[in-house]
Amino acid sequence: MTVKLGLTGSIGMGKTTTAEFFRQGGVPVWDADGEVHRLYNQDQSAIADIGKIAPKAVKSGFVDRDILKAEIRNDPQLLPELEAALRPHLSRARADFLAAHQGSKMVLFDIPLLFETGAESWLDYVLVVTAPAELQRQRVLQRKTMDAAMFETILSRQMPDAEKRKRADFVFDTSMGMAQTKADVAALIKSLEAKNA
Repeated sequence: MTVKLGLTGSIGMGKTTTAEFFRQGGVPVWDADGEVHRLYNQDQSAIADIGKIAPKAVKSGFVDRDILKAEIRNDPQLLPELEAALRPHLSRARADFLAAHQGSKMVLFDIPLLFETGAESWLDYVLVVTAPAELQRQRVLQRKTMDAAMFETILSRQMPDAEKRKRADFVFDTSMGMAQTKADVAALIKSLEAKNA
């Protein structure tokens, strides 16, 4: 049986780095954000669906992410509509990924809105990454593509960190440093693979 582990955490909590440590540990990773970017650039069906919601954001057959972000800034209601439009496309992509990795002992699903979309219902375990709020804000606002208003918009769509931690099977505090997170990942891979051997 392939263990399906979900990885989530609020923006800036260290999901990307943690997911990379799983990759380095030999675990196939499905990245929801990466898949969204692929849909924006390559999936004509998804692009057409987005064009119905935010027509200005579709240029020359692909989604212009800068324009889409500006549209979301101007109309926060656009974000839930966009998420609903992408959901069936993401669901198909996840199923394809799982089918391609049937022989793996474990796969990781990196999903920012894991609890918000009910994904825990089809996962075996959920890992939440966390960090103090001040460090989270500092990490996010260092990104060139992010400003305080966009950060607040994204946070408002995400379940509070404390609630995520309560619902998790495992919690990693990424403020302890990368070496500690990498060690935590290695230990969890070993434990889950042994438990489900």
